[in-house]
Amino acid sequence: QVQLVESGGGLVQVGGSLRLSCAASGGTFSSYVMGWFRQTPGKEREFLARIISSGGTTYYADSVNGRFTISRDNAKNTVYLQMNSLKPEDTAVYSCAASLRYSARYSRESAYDYWGQGTQVTVSS
Repeated sequence: QVQLVESGGGLVQVGGSLRLSCAASGGTFSSYVMGWFRQTPGKEREFLARIISSGGTTYYADSVNGRFTISRDNAKNTVYLQMNSLKPEDTAVYSCAASLRYSARYSRESAYDYWGQGTQVTVSS
């Protein structure tokens, strides 16, 4: 059983930065594809970014490309999401997810097997 715990959320002003962390336990973290998603009330969960097991390849949604950076430290079993130039529309609950299998579309929720509980990010104007 894989457990994922996010941290680092909070309140930040427009244009500010935050770094989210997602610590994994159980299983073999270095073999997982990791993703970040976010969700606001009444909306579907939105894919943000994913990183392959070795950390060599990343992929971003257009909405965050150039502002957010996903990275991982396999020695610490942790994946990060560095968020810069934050906007009010970035306000959401942010969750990390782990995929233990191959998928042709890691931007889809169905590609992931385990999810964290989420951390709130609020961007004030």
